[in-house]
Amino acid sequence: MSKILILNGAQPYPFAPGGLNATLAERARARLLAQGHEVRLTTVAEGYDVEQEVANHQWADAIILQFPVNWMGVPWSFKKYMDEVYTAGMDGRLCAGDGRTADAPKANYGMGGTLGGTRYMISATFNAPAEAFDTPDEPFFEGASMDDLLRPVHLNAKFFDMAPLPSFAAFDVMKNPEIDADLIRFDAHLDSLFAEAEDVAT
Repeated sequence: MSKILILNGAQPYPFAPGGLNATLAERARARLLAQGHEVRLTTVAEGYDVEQEVANHQWADAIILQFPVNWMGVPWSFKKYMDEVYTAGMDGRLCAGDGRTADAPKANYGMGGTLGGTRYMISATFNAPAEAFDTPDEPFFEGASMDDLLRPVHLNAKFFDMAPLPSFAAFDVMKNPEIDADLIRFDAHLDSLFAEAEDVAT
């Protein structure tokens, strides 16, 4: 059994109220609870307590970052969450400085994390179609993957010494949604990461 923190980082907008991200976050919560995991869910746009969120990160064995990609990154309210929670945790709870020492002030930047052993998974929703990624002939991303695009999110996690799990994405969710198929893929993705771990633990 694992302790899993789910962060729903969706920011509601009139054209995108955040329903799919809420569905994915709640679906993950219910599925993981049914498998015997302990789960905490924070919906960022509804408010949060910074100290509790730092404690949630320390408590968790795994963290699911659920969010829509807005302007090539996380929504502003989720970035605000990161600014506040991550900064508060730089007192040693999430990281002990930035990894550099007085003896080697130019080396090992970003290696001061204290969450070693914690895993994280990005689950993102996109207006872009899947074909926009990993395709060198497509002119915008020029062959880059979704994880290439979201490298800052990965680096934030690495700063705290968290290890990545395979990412999940639902693509083209505004113009050509395939929500039923996305939910089936999401269930399978969660099971591949967490159900197997539960089987091994038992």
